Amino acid sequence: MRARDLPVTLDGRHGRYNAITDVPGVEVGYVTLTEGDARTGVTAILPRGRRKVGLPCAAGTHSLNGNGEMTGVTWIEESGALSLPVMITNTHAVGTVHRGVIEWVAARHPGLAAQWLLPVVAETWDGYLNDINGPHVRPEHAAQAIEASATGPVAEGNVGGGTGMNCYSFKGGSGTASRLVGHGPDTYTVGAFAQANFGNRHELTVAGHRVGPLLLDDDPMATTDWFAPSGAGSVIVVVATDAPLLPGQCKALARRVPMGLARTGTTGSHFSGDIFLAFSTANEGALTSGFTVHDDYQSLRFVPWGRMDPFYAAVVQAVEEAVLNALTGAEEMIGRNGHRSPALPIDRLIELLAQDGAGAGSR
Repeated sequence: MRARDLPVTLDGRHGRYNAITDVPGVEVGYVTLTEGDARTGVTAILPRGRRKVGLPCAAGTHSLNGNGEMTGVTWIEESGALSLPVMITNTHAVGTVHRGVIEWVAARHPGLAAQWLLPVVAETWDGYLNDINGPHVRPEHAAQAIEASATGPVAEGNVGGGTGMNCYSFKGGSGTASRLVGHGPDTYTVGAFAQANFGNRHELTVAGHRVGPLLLDDDPMATTDWFAPSGAGSVIVVVATDAPLLPGQCKALARRVPMGLARTGTTGSHFSGDIFLAFSTANEGALTSGFTVHDDYQSLRFVPWGRMDPFYAAVVQAVEEAVLNALTGAEEMIGRNGHRSPALPIDRLIELLAQDGAGAGSR
């Protein structure tokens, strides 16, 4: 089940898979861990695939709320470049995954590892369902997620780093979507990937229809005495495009992510770390900064700043749908101490949307 299967109208035109992998060269891989008290995992997003790890992409980041972590962002801010896989996991596994990326690069790209590595590892908190302090995620899981990365359709919901996550007090997790953008004679793709672990139930909005207040009856996270306030969690969003952009323009894309999240209802919780990364796979061979760079000059081709609005709109649209796809793709999960996270009740949701006339157009 995906958001497109609901009786709603979602803005924009999507790519073949309606996923971040519609951007040529981008690969996604997962490791999902659900044995014992583990409800967690690792997600890998490779901008240029395994073979081209180390070739920089223009990149930029933005933090809506800093109650979270994304390693490596100071170097991205300094250089405007991203050259390693982007990893997403749970809060207390960041160091483990960071080490796993280094070990994988050292084994597969030893020349790159001989210089310096600043892996990008982001997190959201899965402690409601997962034994977050347990040593469930190991360095080899990072390597396995990278090795599992592939183009094509992307699994959603209870997979990878999103395995134990909740969204609007329903089961959340991993979700993705894409949009096509025409620019002169060319067509480019903007893809978004969300690890969705945020939002209060009453806020939930689907394609402009505020359904959360009508779905309050089965909300264990609000009624279970387990210490964390409703809406705590975090969200990580990765935006990819093949449009030629400057690092500052990638940062501008990342700044538009909150607008897509807001379309799903959230107002941004203090206890939610909301951190975003955007990159462009164009201009391959530029933005290098290793010890062995011999170029006297490098050049970047880029979209004029005054023509960026369609790309901003694509980010907003793709992020909204990625979150909805995380919700529609997730299944109910029982985790540690019997904690239960119910799935979004699709049949009831369809009834509510039909009653509200969503099929005739949502906005």
